[in-house]
Amino acid sequence: MLHLALTGNIASGKSTVATMLAGHGATIVDADQLARDAVAAGTPGLAAVVARFGDGVLQPDGTLDRAALRQIVFRDTTAREALNGIVHPIVGRLRDEAVAHARTRGDQVVISDIPLLFEVGLERAFDGVILVDAPAAQRLDRIVRTRGLPAAEAQAMIDAQWPSDRKRQGANWVIENDGDLMALEAQVAALWSTLLTLPKPRPLPQRAPAADTTP
Repeated sequence: MLHLALTGNIASGKSTVATMLAGHGATIVDADQLARDAVAAGTPGLAAVVARFGDGVLQPDGTLDRAALRQIVFRDTTAREALNGIVHPIVGRLRDEAVAHARTRGDQVVISDIPLLFEVGLERAFDGVILVDAPAAQRLDRIVRTRGLPAAEAQAMIDAQWPSDRKRQGANWVIENDGDLMALEAQVAALWSTLLTLPKPRPLPQRAPAADTTP
């Protein structure tokens, strides 16, 4: 089984690429969905988040108020690290379970969609890394338009992640999402054709040296 990571900064179009790859036959393990499962109502994960950040991050129905939590963590590095320390281990366990199920089924290409792949140092845990990228100004505009957020808040979300240039150094393949949907589909189709020619699980194209991890 070929197990790849798919990553990309916020508003890069990573989720769209994941959907396209699924259409070609890839099994997608979605970290965003796993993160939601990790802090679903009644879970130990949600209890840990509330214990750290207080009842102000809860909706009246007892579910997580993601907007309230986002306001805290995207402006406070310590708070963001604390949240990651709670959620990431749970997500990792859920991902391992999903990948194990895929392996048991005999799935040939499994792609783990992980937004913070490089930030949490997971890039070398996979057979290869696919990065979806778009210019920062274009991503900022997408966040403002599609999420209805103020530009300052959108920029804070962008600044909370590694810059794209740093991630490119550790990626095996880069999908450039700076054009229209047709151009994106063509790149994904070409990538899929390449993936089908790769031996499973190795070898893969040689990675560039790891990026400098100095903040």
